[in-house]
Order: sequence, then C-alpha cells, then structure tokens
Amino acid sequence: FVFKLTAAKQQDHFFQAAYLEERDAWVRDIKKAIHCIDGGQRFARKSTRKSVRLPETINLSALYLSMKDPEKGIKELKLEKDNKVFNHCFTGIAVIDWLVSNNTIRNRKEGLMLASSLLSEGYLQPAGDTSKAAAEGLSDTPFLDLSDAYYYFPDSGFFCEGNSSDDDVVVKEEFRGIVVKQGCLLKQ
Repeated sequence: FVFKLTAAKQQDHFFQAAYLEERDAWVRDIKKAIHCIDGGQRFARKSTRKSVRLPETINLSALYLSMKDPEKGIKELKLEKDNKVFNHCFTGIAVIDWLVSNNTIRNRKEGLMLASSLLSEGYLQPAGDTSKAAAEGLSDTPFLDLSDAYYYFPDSGFFCEGNSSDDDVVVKEEFRGIVVKQGCLLKQ
C-alpha cells in the first residue's frame, strides 16, 4: 500500500498506508488539494463545526472515545456485502442508534449531522462502495443511516477481504506488531 508523490523540485516522497482503503483516502485527499491549488484557490480544510453549525458543547474527540469503548461503545463486527468481508466495522444505522440510545442526540436527523461531522473530521471512515460514494458527495448527506453503509474507526485494524465466489474464499491473515528493524515486523 505504498505510493510515491513527486514534488515540483523532483523530490520523491513515499507514503505507506496500513491498508487499501487508507491508501485510497490519502490519494483522494491529495488529489483534492492539487486540484484546488491548480485552480488558483487557497487549499484549506473546511471546519465541520462551522459548516454544519455544530454546537460548541459537543466534543467530537470525547464522543469518539465513548463510541470506541469496548463495553458501552459501538460494536465492531465482521460484515459481508458483494462477495467482500469487512472486518472491524459497523453500519450507519448502528452509529445513529448508538447516538440516540446514549442521549447524545434528540432524533435521527441530528444524528446524521453529528455522524457527518465525525466522518469529515476523520473519526469515522467509510468502508464499501455505498458509504464511500456518499462521503465523496454523491448523496444528500456524507453519512448514511443505512444497514448497507459500512464505517470503521481509523485505528481499529479494519481490513476488507474480497471473495470471487463462495467456493473461492481468500483467507487474509492480518499482521500487526512493532517495527524492530526497517523492513521487519515482529508478529504479535
């Protein structure tokens, strides 16, 4: 999941993502920045709080930590869709249901606003074509309150396995560990 970015002064910069979706998100964001700068616009990340009029009392960072709580947070699941297995993820409905059950919001419409804020600030990431298309602006809202829209926490260990058929299951072993020497990974 390595990609190279060559700067104007012929300097090469290599980036390595942990998984395919992260690499694609980086590439998408870098392309947006390049397009913005080439168009003569000043590149700046929009403040979600200002764009959706998010109340100052809502702390997205604290909310994110609550959502990740192993006991009371959103349960990460192994979900299947279109011959793909999504590990360590959850549905859009699960996010909104969790927000409602924790009295963080009054209704599902407020939940969409808050979940969209979490998504645009990077606390949630889209997984799968449905949620990715919405996040890229191909839907009314960037976050979808649907059972087939999948999301994950950026530091959850999310990965997707693609299966060509039920008989041809690709088993993917996830490697995690600490770097002990450049190029070597110590397996947990």
